[in-house]
Amino acid sequence: MGVDLRQVVAGILTLTMFVMLGNMIKRDHFDSITEKLPGDVQDVAKVAEEGLRTIAKLSKGPWLEDGEQLKPCWSKTNFDEIEESRGYVTFSLTNGPEYHVSQIADAVVVARVLRATLVVPDIRGSKPGDERKFEDVYDVNKFIRSLDGVVKVVKELPEEISFRNLAVVKVPNRVTEDHIIENIQPIFKAKGNIRLATYFPSVNMRKSTEKSNADLVACLAMFGTLELQPDVNEVVDSTVERLRTLSRKSDGRFISVDLRVDLLDNKGCHEGNGRKSCYGAHEIAVFLRKIGYDKDTTIYLTQSRWDSSLSVLKDIFPKTYTKENIMPADKKEKFLDSADSEFEKVIDFYLCSQSDAFVPAISGLFYANVAGKRIASGKNQILIPADISGSSASATDFISPYVLKKNHMAHSCFC
Repeated sequence: MGVDLRQVVAGILTLTMFVMLGNMIKRDHFDSITEKLPGDVQDVAKVAEEGLRTIAKLSKGPWLEDGEQLKPCWSKTNFDEIEESRGYVTFSLTNGPEYHVSQIADAVVVARVLRATLVVPDIRGSKPGDERKFEDVYDVNKFIRSLDGVVKVVKELPEEISFRNLAVVKVPNRVTEDHIIENIQPIFKAKGNIRLATYFPSVNMRKSTEKSNADLVACLAMFGTLELQPDVNEVVDSTVERLRTLSRKSDGRFISVDLRVDLLDNKGCHEGNGRKSCYGAHEIAVFLRKIGYDKDTTIYLTQSRWDSSLSVLKDIFPKTYTKENIMPADKKEKFLDSADSEFEKVIDFYLCSQSDAFVPAISGLFYANVAGKRIASGKNQILIPADISGSSASATDFISPYVLKKNHMAHSCFC
């Protein structure tokens, strides 16, 4: 009986899809098994790998489908009724949205444990006097509603309480209930009202081995309280739509890359645990090309304004844009041309959370908290750059450990 070539091709493609699915779930697990396969089975696996590369080429890049949007594990029914307020907790949001989500979580946990009333924070930039109201960036009513039944929230301190009389308390990021009871509660009882200053001893967004009520509160605060106010949300949406329009050759899909020249210069890309902590424009371009992205792929950079050092990336991927190239003209004066960079950071954070693939050229809290938002929404294509010795590699080999190992805090917050 003759062999039907169509059946052979169909069989290879079916096997290819199973291999692709396996790689997406746990690449290192399947690698360990493949090493022990007999030669003829390994030959089939090689054919499947060739099929993967063919599919990637036909689709203009190694795009992965989004997963399902996860549902919150927390519920307000998990929390006891809040008691009569014993005082006020104030704080400020600083350093950009990647810090805001962590600062919000810590402040809500502290207020909850102390049975205090939380005051809506202001937002402060890196320069002296660079201040704005919470509602300039975020939806303040959504924020207050989301915490109803968890902590009491007011927009301002009562007039009779002066900021000058507030005791300033340093709070480590991901503060524990024990730390609050031992180190913060005595000061709160003595002073009645406190002002928090969150510090970050390390960038640790891995999920805890044990769950507590404080963890559930932190989950709600980090992932369920902050929404952009309409004007800011509109500029993010319009920028995303513009990028999708420019990405017609890749079915509207685009990559966001957190690459900021000033940070690259400051960090120096030191080696750590055998990995570099950041990658420059040329390294990112080579990495993306080797894992299969076509030259027509659209790339968005978090660098606000074009820098000559980025030209090497644009030479390989001509459709590479920064905010000044892509933002709607009528939005530039408010969101880009002002002296304040707070809006620019917010646009980057939320746009990187929505792109089809995200590449953090710089390690740190921006990567960690963007990863959290992406995991929650099922956007698991987070690619960690690396120096690739050969001429090509599979994108699935570079999926973030936050996704592959499911060790991000988001995996304990969402089910």
